[in-house]
Amino acid sequence: MREDATILHADLDSFFASVEQRDNPKLRGKPVIVGGGVVLAASYEAKAFGIRTAMGGRQARSLCPWVIDVPPRFTAYSEASKAVFAVFDGTTPLVEGLSIDEAFLDVGGLRRVSGTPEEIAVKLRRDVLERVGLRITVGVARTKFLAKVASQVAKPDGLIVVPPDGESAFLHPLPVERLWGVGKITAEKLRARGLTTVGQVAQLSEPTLVTMLGRASGHHLHALAHNRDPRPIVVGRRRRSIGSQRAIGWRRHTPAEIDATLVAIVDRVTRRMRSAERVGRTVTLRMRFDDFSRATRSHTLPWPTAHTELILATVRDLYEAARPLVNEKGLTLIGISVGNLDDDGAVQLVLPFDRRSGNALDAALDDVRERFGSDAVTRAVLLGRDPGISMPMLPD
Repeated sequence: MREDATILHADLDSFFASVEQRDNPKLRGKPVIVGGGVVLAASYEAKAFGIRTAMGGRQARSLCPWVIDVPPRFTAYSEASKAVFAVFDGTTPLVEGLSIDEAFLDVGGLRRVSGTPEEIAVKLRRDVLERVGLRITVGVARTKFLAKVASQVAKPDGLIVVPPDGESAFLHPLPVERLWGVGKITAEKLRARGLTTVGQVAQLSEPTLVTMLGRASGHHLHALAHNRDPRPIVVGRRRRSIGSQRAIGWRRHTPAEIDATLVAIVDRVTRRMRSAERVGRTVTLRMRFDDFSRATRSHTLPWPTAHTELILATVRDLYEAARPLVNEKGLTLIGISVGNLDDDGAVQLVLPFDRRSGNALDAALDDVRERFGSDAVTRAVLLGRDPGISMPMLPD
């Protein structure tokens, strides 16, 4: 554990919507949503009406009939992200990206060169605004956990520094939902016992929390309530899995429509894997149903691969096994990921080509898409169908 508050959590404000407002002055100061059918991002003017990310577009327009709906421009968001991370990298060599719009920075060794952590944070926010044209919120604390909490409290366009001697005074009055890992179910369990603030959780012993929430959750929340988080900044960490998901709406879908969605998601995931030169073994299918319940099915292959047809066949088998549940509850979201990842080069000497990155067809499709764009060629089953949104990601 560090002695000083030297960890920065930098988080762009309403990233997609802010890029749209930056690039189109007519949108500034107005409620803006990005996404159409499903809200991918909402400006703070839109959030003031109760509009939130992942909300349906129809519901968003019912809350604010004059909200401005703009289509996503992922190329613009990726370019803006690269420019922001260039500012991060110019601030400190110790940068851990979390997503395309947020990162942790360790500035502990820069006092003589760049000033105090607060001075560095002030300069970072100014540089991002001047060089990229976007506003960014920064939290500064002794741990990654508390730095992220500080940035959440400071939003929008703010800066909060939590000194070591002021950690409890800052953290303990906050609602229990500020603790990492406290979702709706855990919050209900805590609130049912009269525990509404982090400070009230901190007053309980660890065995008591374990009894209430289970060993893993009890230990985890007891540590965070006392700001115990020894995790260091990790530079260049590779992903443990590569995946994608798609909301498919509330209406009933034909088997052909479901299969086309599986094909589109698997095609996207395996292309990302081959682009990153990664192969994986564990294929996971995640489903959300009409009643908001969820189910997960997975299968581990005997060898790592990024072969589209092999992973697609595995996903289809997983879906068939879950079909009775789908027929009973109705399907609203499909997610597919491949885990147990390895570098493709690490297995080239022990596996034949078609069991590693893919086959000749995969290679040919990847080559055409790289040269002429991702929409230059597609699978026949996807012709005339909306492939869904492919969210930009940090480079692996």
